[in-house]
Amino acid sequence: MASDQTQYDLLTKISPYLDKHLLFPLLEHVQEQKVYKEEDVLRAQVELLSKTKLVDFAVDKYKLLHKTDTAPPEMVNRRKEVVAQIKEAKAECRPLLTLLEDPALAKPGSGDNKGYREMLVMMAEKSGITPEMTEGLFKYAKTLFECGNYGQVDKDSPMGAAEFLPIYRVLCKDPTGPNALSALWGKLAAEILLEKWDEAIDDFKKLRELIDTKIFANPLLQLEQRTWLIHWALFVYFKPELSTHPNGRSEIIDLFFSERYLQTIQTNCPHILRYLTTAVMTNTTRRNALKDLVRIIQQERSTYQDPITEFVECLLVNFDFDSAQEKLSQCDKLLEGDYFLGSLKDEFVSQARLFIFETYCRIHQCIDIRMLADKLNMKEDEAEVWIVNLVRNARLDAKIDSEKRHVIMGATKPSVHQQIYNKTMGLCFRSYVLGQNFQKHRAKYDVSADPTGEGGP
Repeated sequence: MASDQTQYDLLTKISPYLDKHLLFPLLEHVQEQKVYKEEDVLRAQVELLSKTKLVDFAVDKYKLLHKTDTAPPEMVNRRKEVVAQIKEAKAECRPLLTLLEDPALAKPGSGDNKGYREMLVMMAEKSGITPEMTEGLFKYAKTLFECGNYGQVDKDSPMGAAEFLPIYRVLCKDPTGPNALSALWGKLAAEILLEKWDEAIDDFKKLRELIDTKIFANPLLQLEQRTWLIHWALFVYFKPELSTHPNGRSEIIDLFFSERYLQTIQTNCPHILRYLTTAVMTNTTRRNALKDLVRIIQQERSTYQDPITEFVECLLVNFDFDSAQEKLSQCDKLLEGDYFLGSLKDEFVSQARLFIFETYCRIHQCIDIRMLADKLNMKEDEAEVWIVNLVRNARLDAKIDSEKRHVIMGATKPSVHQQIYNKTMGLCFRSYVLGQNFQKHRAKYDVSADPTGEGGP
């Protein structure tokens, strides 16, 4: 068992804020990485599966754990119970399911289309669909989800939870009620498990807006909802390929740095700093966020530290290059064992070396390549090639003395005009974001809806 990976594993911190079904990919990952003993992971999977309706999956894991070909009687009986529950839930909403077979409504996934919604409501009223049948659809969709029928994997497969839940949200009487909110959470979970990232990102944003604008009777409930949303954001923004969602890491940086969500991180889940730090470190367009990141890492160092946050602190606060290099070698193992960050390992290490080089160059004008290779944890020849390419590609003001094996840096301080330009661009961006948010809320609570034009109660 890799004790260092166990030390850095966040599964126990993350799991309280995830749906049970979202935990299975994480457990499979630690099983593949051999973070824990095989027997311990199998036991955890069997225990988790006992709280779901994934009976066949539970039987498979039970057989592996106990090295047997026979399922225990309680699991056999449990399967019969689940089949009966599916039939019962389906019977409660059968008229509505029959209505959905109408060719005019046979457009799974169209629940977000305005025309589809209007037609669905009109046809439901004409067909005499009752609120009880609508609630029955929610129960049926929830049962399907718990059985692992998350939704359509292709256009020819039958409808599942991801298709029925938005239909329920259209027809339910209270669109802001607890079941409507649960339906949106369920749809998001299904899309994550099906890896339908475009739909997942859209629903994530809807869920965030709903949580941020809904008036909760208990503020602690809103804090809890935001905590859950922060953890689900890790799937939505870190798992899709960067080529298909190039703005993902910028969006998660904006989310985590926004005042309400940053307060939530500092209050409930400081371990999320690992993911915020990685997002900033691997995003070359968000260097302006480094200053705020360092400040937050220093504020929370008593509540959370790991090699990633310590690397930033060693390098950008203490300018301790030896400790930074040591932490970087630990980051390599940490990233490999992290379900969300494993694919970013090479990119993180590359950017971290760039940070070391840039920081070292700010302090020293003449740099020994042999010494720098040691700081970068690279072979001397590799370091020289890496530095040459970096100087050429980044157009740095630097010269390389091959005989003495030195890098001689020129003046790198930006001009006054450049500093003013950088600050102005930052202010323009912030003003744009504020303006967009203002317009969004103004449209939502438009006073023109008041015939007097004067507002008020």
